[in-house]
Amino acid sequence: MLDKKIAKLLNEQVNKEFYSAYLYLDFANYYADEGLDGFSNWYQVQAQEERDHAMMMRRYLIDNGVPVKFDAIAKPDKTFASANDPLLAGLEHEQYVTSLINTIYAAAFEQKDFKTMQFLDWFIKEQGEEEKNAEDLVKKMKMFGHDAKGLYSLNQELAARVYTASANAPAM
Repeated sequence: MLDKKIAKLLNEQVNKEFYSAYLYLDFANYYADEGLDGFSNWYQVQAQEERDHAMMMRRYLIDNGVPVKFDAIAKPDKTFASANDPLLAGLEHEQYVTSLINTIYAAAFEQKDFKTMQFLDWFIKEQGEEEKNAEDLVKKMKMFGHDAKGLYSLNQELAARVYTASANAPAM
């Protein structure tokens, strides 16, 4: 059985991962409204990944005898003045999620809960990738986003992203 504090943090994270999916779908909606379907696609795929993260954590809790409790998902409250704004908000959000995962990991370390630490190892690596991807998008938009041809090319690149479940991920 998991330590109560760790179980609580993991359950909260399940809900936060679902919020992340909701937030990224909101970004996708913004880009669809702006006619940037590639950017919209990129965030739709990102939303699916976040949903998967929630489901992995849900499964871990269930497999460890912890009932999962869902909270209401807050409405995203961001407003955007430019196509760069969701990218910056996405980077900020990924940094926030990294801090949440680190908090859970630290609690598991404190309790010498090596099983949970091993489970979270994948998420630690994943968050490094998530932050790098978000940073790269911000950099690309800064370099190419103010030029119509550059923006078109970047939009095409993002349109090519396809969802694939990670083969190394914890079971859902």
